[in-house]
Amino acid sequence: MKILVVDDHAVVRSGLMMLLHGKHDMEVVGEAAGGEEGIQAAQLLKPDVVLMDLSMPPGIDGLTAAERLRQLMPDLAILILTMHDDDEYLFRAIHVGASGYILKSAPHDELLTAIRSVAAGNAYLYPTATKRLMNEYMERMKNGEHTDTYEALSEREREILALIAKGFSNKEIAEQLIISVKTVESHKSNVMEKLGLRTRPELVKYAAKKGLLNFE
Repeated sequence: MKILVVDDHAVVRSGLMMLLHGKHDMEVVGEAAGGEEGIQAAQLLKPDVVLMDLSMPPGIDGLTAAERLRQLMPDLAILILTMHDDDEYLFRAIHVGASGYILKSAPHDELLTAIRSVAAGNAYLYPTATKRLMNEYMERMKNGEHTDTYEALSEREREILALIAKGFSNKEIAEQLIISVKTVESHKSNVMEKLGLRTRPELVKYAAKKGLLNFE
C-alpha cells in the first residue's frame, strides 16, 4: 500500500518513514509539511493511505485537509495521527469522514495495525476512543435521544441520494456531477450503509420522508 505522511514536524515525518520503511506491504510515496501541501501531494501521488496530523499551523489544519480530500478522493483512506486524546477532535474527525483516529503515543504495532485496517476499507479507533463512543451512544439511548443518520451524510452523499431516489442511473449521475461511475457507486454504498438501507425502494422511501424528491 502507498502511504503519504502529512505532519508539520520534520522529526515526526522522519520517524514515521523510518518505521514504515522495509515493511513488505507498505511504501511511503511522499511527505508533506502542511494541509494544503498534503492535498496537492495526495492528488499527485495517489496514495492508498494518508497519515494526517491535526494541528499544522499556519494554514489548513488536518481536519480541513481531511474533509477536502474526502470530497476530492472519496476512496482515499485517511488516518488521523495526533497527540490530542480529546472527544471534540475525535468526533470532528469522524464527522469529516476520516477513516481512523490514533494517538501518536500508540505503540508501533498498533499504528501498523491501524494503517492496514483503514487500507482494507475498515474504520479504526484506538481502544479508549471506541469505549467513549459506545458510552455516549448508550447514554443517548438511555435518555431517549435519537441521532438523525441523515446528518452523518456528506454534502456529496446527500446530493447522490437525491439523484438516485429520483431515478437517475449511476452513469447519468456520474455525467451530471462530472465524476466517475466508480465514485458514484462508492458514494451510494456509503449512503446505504450509513442509513441502514438495503434496497432502492427503501432509499426512495427514505428520500421522500426527507423531502428530497422535489423535481425542479
